[in-house]
Formats: sequence, structure tokens, C-alpha cells
Amino acid sequence: MNYFADNDYLTIIDAKQDELFHLSDRIWDNPETAYSEHMAAELQIAFLKKQGFSVKQNLANIPTAFSAEFGKGGPVIGITGEYDALENLSQKADADRPDPIEKFGNGHGCGHNLLGVGSIAAAMAVKCFLENSDCPGTVVYFGCPAEEGGAGKAFMAREGVFQSCDVILSWHPGVFNNIFTGRFLANSMIHYKYNGISAHAAVNPDHGRSALDAVELMNVAANFLREHIHKDARLHYAITNAGGASPNVVPSCAEVVYLVRAPEMEQVHDICERINKIAHGAAMMTETSVEISLIKSCANVIPNSVLERQLYRSMTDVPLPQYSEEELAYAKKFTETVSADVTRKQALEAVAGKYGEHEREKILSYEKRAMNDFLLPYNEAAENEIIYGSTDVGDVSWQCPTAQISAAAWAPETPGHSWQVVAQGKSSLAHKSICYAGKVLSLTAVRMLREPQIITEAQKEHQKRLNGRKYIPIPEDVKPGRAKS
Repeated sequence: MNYFADNDYLTIIDAKQDELFHLSDRIWDNPETAYSEHMAAELQIAFLKKQGFSVKQNLANIPTAFSAEFGKGGPVIGITGEYDALENLSQKADADRPDPIEKFGNGHGCGHNLLGVGSIAAAMAVKCFLENSDCPGTVVYFGCPAEEGGAGKAFMAREGVFQSCDVILSWHPGVFNNIFTGRFLANSMIHYKYNGISAHAAVNPDHGRSALDAVELMNVAANFLREHIHKDARLHYAITNAGGASPNVVPSCAEVVYLVRAPEMEQVHDICERINKIAHGAAMMTETSVEISLIKSCANVIPNSVLERQLYRSMTDVPLPQYSEEELAYAKKFTETVSADVTRKQALEAVAGKYGEHEREKILSYEKRAMNDFLLPYNEAAENEIIYGSTDVGDVSWQCPTAQISAAAWAPETPGHSWQVVAQGKSSLAHKSICYAGKVLSLTAVRMLREPQIITEAQKEHQKRLNGRKYIPIPEDVKPGRAKS
């Protein structure tokens, strides 16, 4: 059966595409970072209310978190969306060189203006299906803030926001059309604040106790620790307060933020305990004191092959976006801005190497294409490959079966968190990814509403993968927010 051809409800995405694109563009125009996405949330809420959804705000006591629901009874299909931007990535639309709108301003360098709207498109189409069928069920769009550095979904998961769902679907803009699977790294972000004693660095340095010395000693020791942690773990740090700009003053306060990643949350906890010991050791060496504060954490993703196979079925059913010669020339212009670092052939070889010979040759044959207008084969074995990034979707996946796709929104080789992503964020390439992702997610959701045994199979797999392990949430005393100097 050709599900796409037989389901008119999907056409609502095309009928509403101008409104969807306008919504995405307005969020792009007003980039807001973690937990400050008030305009983005308000724009989405207003749009969803207009479409007939019942909205709940202030989820998990987070002002920019909300849900929009339609339907009655089960199954309950959740669809997550994001809308936060990144700092210091301001960039003019369509400019093929760095050209900020505002110096040090924010920008949508991860495409979350697209992500949230694509998921809204999916929820809207599922609502259309429920309105015009006798099939029971509920669709819930979750507006999730602060994916970048704030772990919004982790705080929402701690409060049980997602527990009412039977399954959850999501997507992310990217450079390929594919199932988004793999072993994302769990992580924790910790803030270390050292307090010492200020003094004149020349007249009476012996009276001073340098907080900056403590930070620097801590960082040196942490760098030595790298040799003795899991091979796939990562340590990142940033000195957020160096104690001032006067070299003739012994700094009485200095601060550093660490981001610790590893394949499993238990490994992250172990590494963090060792870093905390280093922090206390640095305080002892410098006769300062240290305050340690957990900012946030993200769990590793629990994959679900049942859901991934259903998403892939939908990706093969929904026609891929087609691009005009003008759009292909636009994409080529941006690919050329990074081709000196990563050639088209190298990028495709890195992807093709994960497949068998036949599939590898087919992927490599796309080298001359200016846009990745093809669907990568589903490789179930890829769930075991390490993805050296993190996502708070992991916390959702511990609470119910969860799966994601990626949809091509930018020119090939466009690096993540870059000015190139921001520049392409209002383009027709980006807009087309909204419609494609929305149709894939909604088609998959409706298939599960029609065939609830799929959900049962996904839930059985979920329990098998958990194998009795329990989700460990962020401690209750940790509040949503970002590191502050």
C-alpha cells in the first residue's frame, strides 16, 4: 500500500506551507538562547492555538516550555520540537561569507527554527487525520527549550512530562536525509567557582591567594586525566571568569565550566567525581575554596529499531524534495565555502564507508550532485556507532520509545553550529526540509495509530534495551539555567 498517496491529511502541510515558512523565518529573525526563547514560544503557541490545539504552558516550571495536544485517549504520540539559538553566530541570510547582523549576536546555527516548525507541521497533519477518521488517539507537540547547553528536555523528563506518551518522534535539520541513529554521548556540565584573597601582586603578593591559579592548576590536572578515561569520553572546559583584567592584582575569584561526555551516564558520573577531586586538590594547593554546581546533564540515547524502521518506511514513501537549478547553484555556493577543508568526495566516502559495497558505490555516485537529494539506506548496525555529540533527546528515550530522522536542509558539507547554517536558515532549501520532515513524522504517527501493534512492539524493545536499568534524573536541587559568572 502506498500510504502517502492514500492519505489526504498530509496535504495540509502543503496547504499551510506559507504560514509554516513565515513562522520559521520569524523565529530565525529573533534568535533567542537557552531559556530565553519567549518570543519563539509565544509565536508557536499562537500558531498552534489557531490550528485548534489545546495548549499547556510553563511545563516543568519552565516559562518557555509548553505542550499542544489534540485528540482523545490512546495511543498517545509525542512529537518534540526545539527553537533555541546559539550565541555569537549572528549572520545575514543568504550571505556566502561571514557577515553578522549584530556583532556577537545570536544566530540559529543548528536550525532549530526549522526543527520546531517541522514538528508542528507533523502534529498538524496528525490532527487532521484524527479529525477525519474514527481512529482513537492523541497527538502532542512538545515545545522544548534550551537544547543547546541547557538540557531543557532533561528537566522536563525529570518532572515526568513525557511519561504520558506511548512513543515519541523527532527530527533534526542536517545535510542528509537519513535515520538519525547512533550512540550519542551522555554528558554533564559543571560550574567551578574558586574564591581566594585579593592582594597587590607586587607590594604584598604573599597576602594573596589566587583563584585564577586554582583554575589553571585544575585545568592542567584535568588534561593529564584525559589519558586515563574511556577512549570515547570527552572533556571540554571554558574559563568563564579569569579574575579580571589587571595583572597587578591577585584574583580573588575565578570560574571555569566543564562539559564531560561519555557513552554511558554511569561513565560520565565516574569522570565527574574524579574531576571534582581535582578541583578540591587545586583548592588545597592554592589555599582557596571551591564551589561546585551541576548545571545540567543529558542521558545517552536508547535506540529503538522498531520505530526507526517505521520512520524509514515513511522516508521511502514521502517524495524527496526537488530542487531548481537556482537552488542547486545556491547550495553549491555554500559548499564551496568549506570545500577546502572537506571535499565532496571525502564527505561522501566517510558516510559510504558504513555500508556494504553495493550501497557504498551508489552513495559515491552522487559526488557531482550539488544537493544531497537522495535517501541514505537505513543501517541498523549504525546504532552501535559513536556520535561525538550529545542531545537531550536521550533523556526522553529513557522514558518511552523514541526515534529521530535527519532531513537535508543545508548545502552538502555545511558544518554544524556555523555561520553557514545561519545564512541558509531562511532559504528555500531549509523550507523544503520542514515539509519533508513534517510529512515523514506524521505519516509514521498515523501508521502507528492505524496499526497499534507497532507501538506494542516498540515498547517491548524499549523494555528489553533498558534491561531493568532505571532513568537517573537531574537532582531536584538543580534548577534549569545556564552557567553564570
